[in-house]
Amino acid sequence: MKITKLETIFVKPRWLFLKVHTDEGIVGLGEPIVEGRAQTVAAAVHEIGRYLIGQDPRRIEHHWQAIYRGQFYRGGPVLCSALSGIEQALWDITGKWLGQPVYQLLGGATRDKIRMYGWVHGETYGDYIQSAKVSVNAGFTALKMGIPGAVNIVDTQGVVETIAGQFAEVRAVVGSQVDIGIDFHGRVSPAMAVRLAKALEPYYPMFIEEPVLPENVDTMVTVARSTSIPIATGERLFTKWGFREVLEKQAAVILQPDLSHAGGILECKKIAAMAECYYAAIAPHCPLGPIALATCLQLDACIPNFLVQEHVTTGEGYLKEPFQVVDGYIPLPTQPGLGIELDENALADKLDDGSWETPRLWHPDGSVADW
Repeated sequence: MKITKLETIFVKPRWLFLKVHTDEGIVGLGEPIVEGRAQTVAAAVHEIGRYLIGQDPRRIEHHWQAIYRGQFYRGGPVLCSALSGIEQALWDITGKWLGQPVYQLLGGATRDKIRMYGWVHGETYGDYIQSAKVSVNAGFTALKMGIPGAVNIVDTQGVVETIAGQFAEVRAVVGSQVDIGIDFHGRVSPAMAVRLAKALEPYYPMFIEEPVLPENVDTMVTVARSTSIPIATGERLFTKWGFREVLEKQAAVILQPDLSHAGGILECKKIAAMAECYYAAIAPHCPLGPIALATCLQLDACIPNFLVQEHVTTGEGYLKEPFQVVDGYIPLPTQPGLGIELDENALADKLDDGSWETPRLWHPDGSVADW
């Protein structure tokens, strides 16, 4: 079997889909994307394609090594995301060729269903409460919420009270049997992260995600040692090497590799194995499309230290058979490869030019805030 073509498709609202074609008619799907940089990643995919055309798609580890290590410059969000989407598609081809789900090729299932979490969102307290109620009524046993707007390096008591108060309101509504994570999104300084964690502790968050930016691991260690709340991070880390220091310094106990950024399915399984040595859990990051979710489910199915899965879509309007969330869980996939087929007719109405850009945040004085 040989690879004949790599086809990239820009899809609304901000996604990039990949089809890897073969001379045997098997087509693999992947989702190589950096949010706000879809056109850049698509160019990287086609540059890598010059190496892949004519190759056997089933030599997944060999191609990963050749793509990652075979050039002088390696790593970073663009190259790793292009590599990730390609790797996903190669697994999809191999699974389809063998007639097995990908997780069966990676050791088999370690669970019977995959726990998902719902998003809590809105502009007001009322919106947050209603959103939480909808998710819990739908059967979710885990939720995640964010923090509103930008936070200064040293900010007011009112900011702390607003964020903690919003979380407390949601906790009061959903009760103690539902987990709630909170995402700081790397917008908070170490000093403010410590203050916010202290204010949130009485309400028992499942985790604080990206309490600080991941570029300086020691600052995350400072936050982790200041609180009993588990720290989660990983969406902006790439490959096993990006996670090494986080684990060694015990900066986080929940890792959140993004399978469309961190190197793909097998690389994230290696990250999960590293985490297992440190008794850390895996909660894959996935604010992306249905192909990315499908890859996450394959990983979730076969690792022992899986915690919970993020998602923003079940694939309605994109997949012939969207995923079904039943009482907060998605049943174990059973179809070969990634287990999905694109709905080409529905997709025709969602084609895009890839020009979506991440919105910017600003402080009241007009200076740039961390997104």
